Amino acid sequence: MGLFSNKKLLVGVTGGIAAYKTCELVRELRKEEAEVQIVMTKAAQKFVAPLTFETLSDREVLVEMFPQSKSVATRHVDVAQWADCFVVCPATANILGKVAAGIADDLLSTMIMVAGGEKTIFCPAMNSNMYANPIVQRNIETLQRLGYSFVSPEWGELACHAEGLGRLASLERILGKIKHQLLGSEELKGVRVLVTAGPTQEPIDPVRFITNASSGKMGFALAEAAAIRGAEVTLISGPTNLRPSEDIHFREVRTTEQMYEAVHEVYPNTDVVIMAAAVSDYRPSVYSEHKLKKSDNSIVLTLEKNPDILASLGKNKNGRILVGFAVETTDELKHGKQKLKAKNLDLIVVNNPKQRGAGFATDTNVVTIIDRQQHVESLPKLSKPEVAQHILNRIVELIFEAKSKK
Repeated sequence: MGLFSNKKLLVGVTGGIAAYKTCELVRELRKEEAEVQIVMTKAAQKFVAPLTFETLSDREVLVEMFPQSKSVATRHVDVAQWADCFVVCPATANILGKVAAGIADDLLSTMIMVAGGEKTIFCPAMNSNMYANPIVQRNIETLQRLGYSFVSPEWGELACHAEGLGRLASLERILGKIKHQLLGSEELKGVRVLVTAGPTQEPIDPVRFITNASSGKMGFALAEAAAIRGAEVTLISGPTNLRPSEDIHFREVRTTEQMYEAVHEVYPNTDVVIMAAAVSDYRPSVYSEHKLKKSDNSIVLTLEKNPDILASLGKNKNGRILVGFAVETTDELKHGKQKLKAKNLDLIVVNNPKQRGAGFATDTNVVTIIDRQQHVESLPKLSKPEVAQHILNRIVELIFEAKSKK
């Protein structure tokens, strides 16, 4: 089952150039098995044809308040009430102004009035001067006070070829907000969770380094899953192309030693640690301040061992829950159990990158979860957000077990 299975989403598209990016949002929502209904303004149809969204959503796109071919005059009410979440993407200055002023003069604005702020998310996108206009900012503040949610725009190149604040938020941030809206709970409220993600890089010289193929997707999915359940999340990541949602404390590092220092800085104020990062076990023993020149002779690179972050935490648990990851290509269960015991972990998540659907750069994973009692839970191929939810379920069980023993 997809992450949004049985969830109903209404996506409103307004007349901005960023409307083309909404196509990818709809595609991702459908991939996670959400039911998606699109409603477009007349201006939005100038940028993307309704047929495009009909193809992506498998539903007729709603565009007219009173279509001649339809006899139901209350669909603006029925469809708005049908939805579990209403995402307006992109949200222009015009739609923000209309809703803030209580104007409902077309199908989309009328549906927003029916849905209200509790289920509506605005994703603004516009020229930076428009976004900075005091009237627009006042309208945003008004809507926020009334309970409407926002995914704020980003700094970047705009359609006018200038750079500024107004670019539509990344797909990851928008999906993260939708996840919070649909799946959010207070199950982990008050719990402080530290997650590590991504690879580390060990420099050889100013232009070369040792690293691995980790994309960071699994660690970022775990951080998002914990935040969705109400935890206070700190995410420490090596270099990736990913960015977490705004409610996650984020810190980026490069080397294993930097990650070691960052983790130990946060660790004293942490209840749960999930070490999903693929840290480098070794680093070059000598760093060259200048680029090493190519020669006819081979180069011998001497490596020295990096500190073992997870093992160091296991020596000072003090009631914390520690979750580790193990990438193994042979005897996965044997090596996973050994690592679980040697590093004093509560859970270990083992996967084999050679297995189809697993690995670093994929959107899916195939994992086995082992606990301190040596119980083994093997999961089928799932999306990484789904795997993260399974791991969080096990962590919640451990938290309740610990509370019941007190």
